[in-house]
Amino acid sequence: MTWFAFFSCFFAWFGIAPLMIIVRDELQLTKSQVGWSIIASVAVTVFARFFIGWLCDRIGPRLSYTYLLIFGAFPVAGIGLADSFETFLFFRLLIGVIGAAFVITQYHTTVMFAPNVVGTANATSAGWGNLGGGVTQFAMPMVFSVFVVGFGFSEAVGWRLSMMVVGCVIFVVGIAYYFLTQDAPDGNFKELREKNLLPPKKSVTGDYFRAMTDYRVWVLFLIYGSCFGIELTVNNVAALYFYDYFDLSLGAAGGVAASFGLMNIFARTLGGIFGDNFGALWGLKGRSSGCLLCCWARAVR
Repeated sequence: MTWFAFFSCFFAWFGIAPLMIIVRDELQLTKSQVGWSIIASVAVTVFARFFIGWLCDRIGPRLSYTYLLIFGAFPVAGIGLADSFETFLFFRLLIGVIGAAFVITQYHTTVMFAPNVVGTANATSAGWGNLGGGVTQFAMPMVFSVFVVGFGFSEAVGWRLSMMVVGCVIFVVGIAYYFLTQDAPDGNFKELREKNLLPPKKSVTGDYFRAMTDYRVWVLFLIYGSCFGIELTVNNVAALYFYDYFDLSLGAAGGVAASFGLMNIFARTLGGIFGDNFGALWGLKGRSSGCLLCCWARAVR
């Protein structure tokens, strides 16, 4: 459920990206306005992730994911109501909040899996979740075609209905997450606190800010920002790029753009396996050395 919830969020987060070809023409967006909409969808995630990490500590990953999916469904579907650059930008900004799903995914798998395999569990759940950013590149043009070709709607209506479908899907996934998961192997956070097996909620804020004073947190922040930030950029602009510069059709541009996101089905899992093996051999220093090795290899390439 955790990886599928993340997959759904990523699918919804970037669902509009392969349809920007249609949206740009209909709303008559300039190159600058397209750029601002992309920035908005990613920038707001930074603040949402800070908040969602704190929320996970307070109410647990189960409720945090449920709330994020259910409330996130409304702007995803609501972007279909956009009729100008301003309204489109507003909904694009709100949709970016569901990018915080990554935090809950990693939090939940870390709690549920043992230290010797937690790297593989985290990497696989996140990697298969990121896969949504690739699948959406070719799936959304197909959904769009169903409405336009199959049902005869105009292109302006087709992209709007496509996003409404995605909104309905993540709403249902949010309900499923509530009923099909629990916070930890021993139960939910609320019951564990009642049994004094977890620190009280009031201690969460202090512990959270104490963790943020650790310089190693910010080192990882920089590493992850430089890697994942590039992936988010590619997911947002790839379909438009191939459409504009290689004269590909909507479906073909989405298919080529999907190849970037589809690599996550194995690439992240490999990173997790390496991390677990390095950790078994050399402990935490082994994991951090493995991380730096991957960064070095990326830089050399």
